[in-house]
Amino acid sequence: MTARRPGTRVLTALVAVPMLLFLVWPLAEAVRGAFVDANGHLTGAYVLAAFRNPVYLTGLRNALIVALFSALVADLVGIGLALLLDRAEVPGRRWLAPLIPLPLLLPPFVGAMGIRQLLGQAGAVNTLLEHLGLLSGAHPIDWLRQGRLAAVVVLTALHLAPIVFFNVQSALAGVNVELEEAAAALGCHGVRRFWKITLPLILPSVFGGTSIALIWGFTELGVPLVCDFTQLTSVQIFSGLKDIGRNPFVYALVTVVLVVSVTLYVGSRAVLGRAAPAVVSKASRRRQPHKLRGVRAALACAALVAAVGAAALPNLAVVLLALSRDWYGTVLPSGFTLDHFRAAVAHEMVIPSIGNSLRYGCLSVAADLALGTAIAWIVVRAPSSVARVIDAAAMLPLAVPGLVMAFGYLAISREGRPFAFWNPVRDPTAFLVIAYAMRRLPLVVRSAAAGLAQVSTTLEEAAASLGAGPVRTFRRITLPLVAPHLFAGAVFAFALSLLEVSDSLILAQRQDTYPITKAVYELFQLLGDGRQVAAALGLWAMLFLLFSFLFARSVLGRRIGNLFRL
Repeated sequence: MTARRPGTRVLTALVAVPMLLFLVWPLAEAVRGAFVDANGHLTGAYVLAAFRNPVYLTGLRNALIVALFSALVADLVGIGLALLLDRAEVPGRRWLAPLIPLPLLLPPFVGAMGIRQLLGQAGAVNTLLEHLGLLSGAHPIDWLRQGRLAAVVVLTALHLAPIVFFNVQSALAGVNVELEEAAAALGCHGVRRFWKITLPLILPSVFGGTSIALIWGFTELGVPLVCDFTQLTSVQIFSGLKDIGRNPFVYALVTVVLVVSVTLYVGSRAVLGRAAPAVVSKASRRRQPHKLRGVRAALACAALVAAVGAAALPNLAVVLLALSRDWYGTVLPSGFTLDHFRAAVAHEMVIPSIGNSLRYGCLSVAADLALGTAIAWIVVRAPSSVARVIDAAAMLPLAVPGLVMAFGYLAISREGRPFAFWNPVRDPTAFLVIAYAMRRLPLVVRSAAAGLAQVSTTLEEAAASLGAGPVRTFRRITLPLVAPHLFAGAVFAFALSLLEVSDSLILAQRQDTYPITKAVYELFQLLGDGRQVAAALGLWAMLFLLFSFLFARSVLGRRIGNLFRL
């Protein structure tokens, strides 16, 4: 290792430069605008005024409600499903368990389009209640207007529940079965054994998944936009972007969002650090699920069906909307057609958006592979205090909302700023690639680190003893062994980049530069069959992400939960 220290220092410096330029600096620039007035003097007036404004306070209160309750619902669903499938042989498990990731395969705002079709005044739910005689057609219920906050919470929670599920499932796979058996032998059973033994062992994963759910819920943008729910901090920031050069309160709101998000992130890192010794214990043998019978089997199957059915409802609604010839005032579409899929491909906005997304995604994944592999090598092969800082910084995009990062890129590319030549108004390619790369960097880092951890250093030492240099050793020995993990992380990162919402909505401002998600959002707002065409395009994207996810899971197995770990 001594011979490699100069190379490690150079590699660390090369990694630090893009992290400082495109992660730390944009965030600092976004915060700077909240504390510097037009004359360049420091001030706290903007932040204080934002807290005194009842409109902003309402938005912040609603954002916290969405974050807390969506995380709570995601925890209940995700932890419950992970425990149920880990401990019991549930009837129908083979067919139902693969459906759990469905919410991850669709941007939540696309799912919200389908839910609007179900819960609108002339939607399927009201029509069904009217047919059952439980509702008068003259006085329909506008579920999304009267309960829009609840709708935002539920849709966000359903999207985040699989992340909690994968985190907890991965942790349960590593729990030492002998510890639980020893507790049972001493009379500790049921809920008490879970509370005393199992929960402390999986708590870091529970807390990591919960933290991601809190942060993503706090800054969700697409769902409230589709649900016309404007009293939310994320929507207020989005609405204020058109006045970014003259409205300092937008910077103040961004700062508040960033402080809350980073506080959650730092708290999760602190808990994970203290709890690390508890999860070192590895399972010496796999747990054998208990076979349920009779009433218990029926209840477990019903719970699994209910959870999976609720999670799949937005996906199903989008499929029906994309296939519907007409769906107004009926429980189900009155006719089905494939015309919307053909229209989605033929629309002048769609083909360029697909090409743009492929271009942005390929470039961002190439950057992620280079940067993420370097970071993983530093963390796994050259552990140090600096490596821990770099690792924490690489995971920061999981904690920093895309909304805040996109705002930071706008701030450093305004006229008169160093990156004004990359202004997204003219061409957002550079910053969309950078934004996608930074947002998905944690997935590639975790995937590469998992691969490196499984490669024995003796192979690299043997190559070095035969005269191979560090670069040749990595190219001929290490890289072929970790290639499956890198490929799985890259495919998953690429698929998620194609469906990135916040960065796409904010940075892409010209139609010829729209990525897929921005095209879906714009199509949704068109009159006529705009919603059906948008749903059809969203369905194409969902199918692509499904195949990408299946490939990543085939390579990583249960360790796929580590991709979403803070």
